[in-house]
Amino acid sequence: MTPSALESAVRAAGARIVAALAARFRNLDLAEEAFADACARAARDWPQGGAPDNPAGWLYRTAERRAFDALRARKTRERFAPDAPEPAPSAEDLLMDDNVLIPDERLRLIFVCCHPAVAVEARAALTLRLVCGLSTIEIARAFLITEAALSQRLVRAKRKIAQAGVPFEVPGPDAWAERLDAVLTTLEVAYAKAHEDAAGAGAHAGYAEEMLGLTRVLADLLPTEPEPLAFAALVRYAEARRPARLDARGAMNPLSDQDPALWRRPLIAEADALFDRALATKAPAPRVTQAAIHRAWCARQSLAEPPPWRRILALYDELLSHGDDIVVRLNRAVALAEVEGVAAALAEVDALNSPALQQFLPYHALRADLFRRAGRTLDACAAYEAALALGPALAERAWLQARRDALGQSGRENET
Repeated sequence: MTPSALESAVRAAGARIVAALAARFRNLDLAEEAFADACARAARDWPQGGAPDNPAGWLYRTAERRAFDALRARKTRERFAPDAPEPAPSAEDLLMDDNVLIPDERLRLIFVCCHPAVAVEARAALTLRLVCGLSTIEIARAFLITEAALSQRLVRAKRKIAQAGVPFEVPGPDAWAERLDAVLTTLEVAYAKAHEDAAGAGAHAGYAEEMLGLTRVLADLLPTEPEPLAFAALVRYAEARRPARLDARGAMNPLSDQDPALWRRPLIAEADALFDRALATKAPAPRVTQAAIHRAWCARQSLAEPPPWRRILALYDELLSHGDDIVVRLNRAVALAEVEGVAAALAEVDALNSPALQQFLPYHALRADLFRRAGRTLDACAAYEAALALGPALAERAWLQARRDALGQSGRENET
């Protein structure tokens, strides 16, 4: 068993294992500590004795024993005792059983962790860390806050759970509404981590396909709620375009340059049906507008048709009417550049001027492109470097480097 094999097992099942331990022992810190101990033991023992047949099961059972040992050492086992075993498999056993469909189990856990006792701003962050396995820095960048601020939120959330005795149990339908926004935010961020990787080669690439199943389950659970329907449509619109997201060199292909002939039309048809159901509710919902933006793109049939920039700009204006949002303003600036010109877009982006954007890769990529188009080569190169410094996925890195290198070549030609 090579060290990379342990890393692979942790990536595939680590989040489920921690979540299963938390469900069993009702203690997040204990679950994470026990899992870390199990990984340390695996790193020591597996290279010498060989890998177990079921690495995830081995890690879970070893962590479970470590948790019990820790409870005995603290002399508080009665306080944290798990529920008595039942004849049917327990929730944690089901979580560790790969014969059970993971999307359903993960969605259950997301509802469990988005408990209303946890502060609103921490629910999705905690769930992304515990259930989806995103790192603290990944979550912090997604929410445009510092890693230190995110860590404080997580600590406070765990403390609240411990003090309030929050039960780790699946809520009934009457409790779904109060958790829905946090659940959707969790799914959005998790999917965004997969979608930002055009090549599908990163650690979170599996969320792209999994999210198709998760959103289907959620739409079936809440068939008259517009936002789950709209988000399910959005994921399908985005995934339908995946075959055209790489160019011949394996670099990211911008949406406006993608060949619609390569898009997956059956998936777009599924998305259209879900979107129409969301629209039929006639409820004002920002996620419906977000899905409408994707629908506008997917209505394009060929590269001969011009991109629908004016429609996209109008939809971003509508989205801002639901509430001001800095990421929406950045995306709107892309369309604004096409409709009103680069200078107008640069003025909008410069007006944002938020320190939180310094760790947000799309901000630097957009500024670089606008500077490039404005002929501000030095500014564009600096912005491309700032984007590259944030560690983009392989295809995105290839695209950014190609744009930056082209600027350098252009500058050398101008000098001669």
